[in-house]
Amino acid sequence: MLAAGLTVDSLAAALHRDRKTVERWISQEHRQPHRETRVALASLLKVREVDLWPELGGLPRPAAVESELVHLYPSRSAITGANWSELLTRVSDSMDVLVFSGAFLVEQYDLIPLIREKAANGVTFRILVGDESSDAVKRRAIDEGTPGGLEGRIQLMRRYLSDVVDLDGVEVRTHSTVLYNSIYRFDDDLLVNGHAHGALAGQSPVLHLHKVPNGQMWGHYMKSFELTWKNANPEISQEG
Repeated sequence: MLAAGLTVDSLAAALHRDRKTVERWISQEHRQPHRETRVALASLLKVREVDLWPELGGLPRPAAVESELVHLYPSRSAITGANWSELLTRVSDSMDVLVFSGAFLVEQYDLIPLIREKAANGVTFRILVGDESSDAVKRRAIDEGTPGGLEGRIQLMRRYLSDVVDLDGVEVRTHSTVLYNSIYRFDDDLLVNGHAHGALAGQSPVLHLHKVPNGQMWGHYMKSFELTWKNANPEISQEG
């Protein structure tokens, strides 16, 4: 659904079905819609029926149908607004972000009001942004062909985040690491945006991972996040 840019609501509307019905198809392993609806659903998702219901092809449903790799996007800009909005609004426990700037989350997806609302309901946020004075940031700005531009975007993001840094459950830190990947964690979903020499982050591929038992990729990237978090500097609020 995420790969097709569809939410539960948009899928239900396209199939003229109730939201709760669609949720049952997702949550109940052997629940199947009628033949006509299955065909329409598979067409919307651009997959085969047997990919959604292996038993239709006479195959037993695998013991673990979830793959750690949900989708590979050719670029961050290929992730639709609906994808981002679904991941953001669905967060119910914790969200982690490792970026140099990440200002697009504020300017395109209203991250600050979302943090206020969800933090008030117990959701925790850990946000790592770059230190614009660090050599790593300056090198990255030159590498992507925007000397001085990245530094300005980081300053802007830090200004945005200063409005929520004092909230319970919200921690913001700055880092000076060489950033090989930007990381966005939404509960058990993880987006990993690789960085390529000479290219903007938005032009580079993104892995969408989902946490599964004994998953190696999830742990690999979150270990990187935790190490960066440990060595980063807590952001001091303007009031503090």
